[in-house]
Amino acid sequence: MLRTWSFAFPLIVFAAGCARDKPPSEATIENTTFAPSLGIDLAGMAKTPTGLYYKDVIIGTGPEAVPGQQVSVHYAGALADGTQFDANGSADPAYSFKLGVGAVIAGWDEGVAGMKVGGRRQLIIPSSLGYGIAGHGPIPGHSILVFTVDLVGLQ
Repeated sequence: MLRTWSFAFPLIVFAAGCARDKPPSEATIENTTFAPSLGIDLAGMAKTPTGLYYKDVIIGTGPEAVPGQQVSVHYAGALADGTQFDANGSADPAYSFKLGVGAVIAGWDEGVAGMKVGGRRQLIIPSSLGYGIAGHGPIPGHSILVFTVDLVGLQ
């Protein structure tokens, strides 16, 4: 019996240590403290079944973006702490992609659909619709992403 216990004890200690080394779980948007500079008001936003929050800051007057179309946007992306990780402003050529085919993160495919040309939308994207556990470049894993997207054209 002593032999079994002496073998099992190191395994129990090792397993307990591994449990503490698990990566942090995905933060929920509802429990996240956003930098004041981002102007996030979840109460004033719509939430989709996938967990994406969005708000039309400016409702466009042009045609509506639908999956399968080539869309052109200007955008700014930030982490919840306000750190901007990417931007494509109005002085830059618009970023174009085919909507709804997985050419961009799922949060963009879902969040840009339904926008009208000339519109501006704020998107709060859970990591499951962004870069997930792995992250990407300067974006850590499990990150909630905050985007402001201007829809400037459709083809």
